[in-house]
Amino acid sequence: MTATRLIIVDDHPLFRGALSQALALTFPQANILEASSLEALTQILTGGEEVDLVLLDLAMPGVMGLSGLLFLRAQYPEIPVVVVSATEDRVTIRRCIEFGAAGFVPKSEPVDNIRSAIQAVLAGKVWTPADVELNIGQPSESNELLSRISTLTPQQLRVLMMLSEGLPNKLIAYKLGVSEATIKAHVSQILTKLGVDSRTQAVIAINRLDDREWRANAN
Repeated sequence: MTATRLIIVDDHPLFRGALSQALALTFPQANILEASSLEALTQILTGGEEVDLVLLDLAMPGVMGLSGLLFLRAQYPEIPVVVVSATEDRVTIRRCIEFGAAGFVPKSEPVDNIRSAIQAVLAGKVWTPADVELNIGQPSESNELLSRISTLTPQQLRVLMMLSEGLPNKLIAYKLGVSEATIKAHVSQILTKLGVDSRTQAVIAINRLDDREWRANAN
């Protein structure tokens, strides 16, 4: 029987190590890997070996708001993702589930709850804190934006994430190993699909997924 493979993605090595040790007690036969960034995670996932679950922190360098989750769901839709985050904001939790996360565990939760969440997700269930209501609808503007973002290809989503970092086309092309003309074409398609007229508007659009005004209205 193939061992369960879990990947902890967090830029804080102490948290990664502590969580890895805690999970090893519950899943002694599991192969638990660690990644300090979305780029490091991608390198592991492109290795070709099957992964059963990714534990993802939302706040990491180079990741804006929920863009890391959106990227994983677009690039690797077959891999369940459990968000493990310092935030306990209910709107953020609901959005993560709406955007495809199989679970959301605040870092303040006891270790036993994190273990329970992973066991539930591996069994095909969705796990969130007990006091989070998932049936509350999102604002229509958020739904429309999510619908538009879902039309982006995985590569276009990666380009959008890099645009949100303020990177110029030339540097994005270098990082992705393609020509600058290819990046310009991607940017053009991104603007069209998001229904915006400029790079700045595209970045504002994706940042709106984490807009505090929406949180206030939805809480």
